[in-house]
Amino acid sequence: MFFLSALPYPNGFKKVLLELFGAKIGIGLVLKPRVNIHFPWKLEIGDHVWIGEEAALLNFEKLTIGNNVCISQRVFLCGGNHDFRNPAMPYRNGPIVLKDGCWIGACCFVAAGVTVGVDTVVTAGSIVTADLQDNGIYKGDPLMLIKNRW
Repeated sequence: MFFLSALPYPNGFKKVLLELFGAKIGIGLVLKPRVNIHFPWKLEIGDHVWIGEEAALLNFEKLTIGNNVCISQRVFLCGGNHDFRNPAMPYRNGPIVLKDGCWIGACCFVAAGVTVGVDTVVTAGSIVTADLQDNGIYKGDPLMLIKNRW
């Protein structure tokens, strides 16, 4: 777990610390206070990425974040869950991919195994449990494609 402190540590310090633990990070990362990253060695972040306050990155499997991505405050990227159909409740983990230019609105949930397309927007409070096409604007629970972004 990283950076749960509200102290405004410099982004350069956070980047170096994540890289020491195996993360691959491009240039221009903005990592706001109280971001929780569980497994930095399974994290790949592109250039010019913004991760908001209290975002939680539960990356049991690889988490890939493209270039020019915005992950707003209190987003939960949940790379694992339990198989409730099995009495032993084993984990069901999967990678998450956020492609270039996507924007995940405040308080969204993104489930394991999901790919969010290029330039796609997910509005605040939405629940994402399946792959999203490029250039879409999605909203709600259940999630619906509202329109194309461009």
